[in-house]
Amino acid sequence: MLKAVFWDNDGVLVDTEELFYDTTRAVLSSAGFELTPEQFTAYALRQGRSVFELLEETIDESEVERLRSERNARYAERLAAGVAPIDGIEAVLASLAGRVTLAVVTSSNPEHLEIMHRHTGLLRYFDFVLTNRDYAHTKPHPAPYLTALARSGLVPEECIVIEDSERGLAAAQAAGLRCVVVPRGLTRGGAFRGAYRVLDDTREIGPVLGSLLE
Repeated sequence: MLKAVFWDNDGVLVDTEELFYDTTRAVLSSAGFELTPEQFTAYALRQGRSVFELLEETIDESEVERLRSERNARYAERLAAGVAPIDGIEAVLASLAGRVTLAVVTSSNPEHLEIMHRHTGLLRYFDFVLTNRDYAHTKPHPAPYLTALARSGLVPEECIVIEDSERGLAAAQAAGLRCVVVPRGLTRGGAFRGAYRVLDDTREIGPVLGSLLE
């Protein structure tokens, strides 16, 4: 029986993936590097690597770190202007709250997570939240979801993951978890082999999970 649902954040709860790409692209452009959507998708959303690695052969490490810090600061500013919850997601969360354990498992840092959810009202539905400060390796490594399993006290068969990217799916699978994928924006067209389900719309999550609760 389903007892817990682990949710990715960016692209699943809030519409931030393209905002993060656009901020990163602008900062790299200031350093003379033009980041394409294809490069961002391949590095960040498929492999879970930092696109700043693309600069390491041409710019010294201190400058790379300066650019990374600048990107993080600019991104925080843009998040503070407000971000939109994914359409339909609050209704899904409200229907599940109190019936199963709900957790956010994100590669975002806690500062950015706090800013983006200041006005969404979504975090009230969750029993716990894990950010990139809570584990040593980020997705596609299984550490984030293994940490969630340990925190919940449940076994993989009692849990399911909601993701939007290939790296998220890989992390869930490596942790032995079923994974529902709802791609959108930059993650559309990804290869989601082995996913429990691949959905077109967030509103489809409720019926899929409902069948596992019966």
